[in-house]
Amino acid sequence: MSAGDWKDLYAAASTGDLARVRYHISAGVDPNYQHPEVLCTPLVASLVQGHDAVARYLLEHGADPHLLSEFDGLTPLQAALRHGRGELAALLRSRGARDVPPPRRVAAWRRWLPL
Repeated sequence: MSAGDWKDLYAAASTGDLARVRYHISAGVDPNYQHPEVLCTPLVASLVQGHDAVARYLLEHGADPHLLSEFDGLTPLQAALRHGRGELAALLRSRGARDVPPPRRVAAWRRWLPL
């Protein structure tokens, strides 16, 4: 398994390619891998882009419902609510996700801005 596999899983999740997501998960790619350049998880990416089937599949196959996106600080539940994914928000809550936001912090991408 290479970094390309993880990146391709992220790309498949963000474009709604469920067949490719299934392929990578069955090959052992970690569904909680945070893309190193985009700083986002496949689950949050699929929720933001409206790919419900992909998000459900990721949750059924080990995606952490609490793991936030480093880029914008969104948890999967916050992403689902912000983008009108009500059924998925309910599914996330049933898996223990809460409405309480994580502690305030600076989004990871801001560390690259000049002072």
